[in-house]
Amino acid sequence: MIRMRIESLVRLLPLRVMFQDEARFGRIDDPRRCWAEPEIRPKTPKQIIREYTYLYGAFCPRDGSMDSLILPFMDSFCMNRFLREVADRHPRELVLMVTDGAPCHKSQELTVPDNMRLLFLPPYCPQLNPAENMWDEMREKFFGNVSFVSMDHLEEHLVTASLHYEKSPDTVKSISNWEWMGLNYV
Repeated sequence: MIRMRIESLVRLLPLRVMFQDEARFGRIDDPRRCWAEPEIRPKTPKQIIREYTYLYGAFCPRDGSMDSLILPFMDSFCMNRFLREVADRHPRELVLMVTDGAPCHKSQELTVPDNMRLLFLPPYCPQLNPAENMWDEMREKFFGNVSFVSMDHLEEHLVTASLHYEKSPDTVKSISNWEWMGLNYV
C-alpha cells in the first residue's frame, strides 16, 4: 500500500536525468606536456604514493548541473551516501540516475531513495557515459603536473575542482549534453 502511494506521487514529479560515475584521485602524479621557453626544460613534480580517494559525481546534461561528493571508498556504503545526497538536493524531482554496472551500483546493500530510479548502461560501454568526459576534463584542467603533499591537500584541490564545475553549468552542459540523448529540450 505504501509502495503504491509512493509510486503515484513519483509519477507527479518532474523528471531529472543524471549520469553518475565515480573517479579515483590519488597522490600518484600525472606528468603532462607543458609550455616552456625554447632551450628550457620545465621541471614537473613526480611521486608515486598509493593513497586514493573517490569523487562521486552526477551530471545533468539538460541544465548542466553537477552534484558531487568526496568519499573515501568505492563501496555500497559510500554509494548509498551519495544517492541520498543527490536525492536530498532534488527533493521535488524524480531523478533517473544513469550509471554503469559497477558492483557497488548493483549491490544488495544499496538503498535507492524514493525519488530516484537507477538505469544501468550496457556492460563495457564507458563511451556512453558523459561523466567519463567530465573526469577527463577535470584531470586535464586541474590535475596535470601537480603534486600533493598530503591527502588533505589532494581533497582541498578536489573541492576546488568540483566546485568550479558545480558553478559552471554551461561548461558541464557543453561536455555532457550529447545529441543522441535527446535532452536538448527546454
